[in-house]
Amino acid sequence: MTKLAIVQKPPVFLDKRKTIELAVETVDEAAQAGAELIVFSEAFIPGYPSWVWRLRPGGDWNLSQELHERLLKNAVNVDSDDLTPLFHAANRNQVTIVCGIEERDNAQSRATLYNSVIVIGPEGNLLNRHRKLMPTNPERMVWGFGDASGLKVIDTPAGRVGTLLCWENYMPLARYALYSQGVEIYIAPTYDSGDDWIESLRHIAREGCCWVVGCGNLLKGSDFPQDFPEKDRLYPDADEWVNPGDSVVIAPGGEIVAGPMREQAGILYCDVDPEKVGIARRALDVAGHYSRPDIFQLHVDTRPQSSVVFDDRIAG
Repeated sequence: MTKLAIVQKPPVFLDKRKTIELAVETVDEAAQAGAELIVFSEAFIPGYPSWVWRLRPGGDWNLSQELHERLLKNAVNVDSDDLTPLFHAANRNQVTIVCGIEERDNAQSRATLYNSVIVIGPEGNLLNRHRKLMPTNPERMVWGFGDASGLKVIDTPAGRVGTLLCWENYMPLARYALYSQGVEIYIAPTYDSGDDWIESLRHIAREGCCWVVGCGNLLKGSDFPQDFPEKDRLYPDADEWVNPGDSVVIAPGGEIVAGPMREQAGILYCDVDPEKVGIARRALDVAGHYSRPDIFQLHVDTRPQSSVVFDDRIAG
């Protein structure tokens, strides 16, 4: 049995350092309550760029530029020491952490942002980084496209963990890639919310016969900093729930066992039993005995994708 903690708290919006400090404090709090697996939402550090859903397409160029600059400055470089406090928190508490981040590329142009989710092990090491495969609609003005190099299911003391971000959970082949790796705890950090989204997660629990963890963004008008550009136009109501959260835990087969946690900041706890996944797949195992590889096959290119290859061999 694994004690799970879903963190449904607003970040310190567009402030990387303070949001990481908040994450560390919350990890300590959840670990003291006995949690072994702690999950944060999509782009928790330093916050999801919710303004893309309110700006006029092509009509708010200067404002978009100003906001993107702030986001870029507060994005996480996984090759730096940005995440060291969170690594230490995982090790100190002997917990596994799943956390959404705004990631700044450090390999090529050093200017592209990715919507990424990381898995940190109890030894304080980075176990996986998955970049969102397909940003949705106006998100494409913010994030680059990820590849399948991080489309992995990871063995952790809490169980076999796999993650997909928000609407890439609507990509059936991406889901199948996780099912085929024996995912037990399927984690869906998201900006989406509402009954329709929760029903989609219930379908995934039925389809994959796995535990499904929906970790929702929580954001209120008052969570935007006072110096947020054009706050009075974009978020004039301090009491507006820009996103209500709706974090939820769903058992194999589709039963909701915790949540949804709506319009409330805090931590949602739930005990999950990874061993129930195997018996749930006795009747339906879409990547195993219920598949038809003689008819259908999925090929996944897990090589890191790059626009440039440097070859230092001297031509003869």
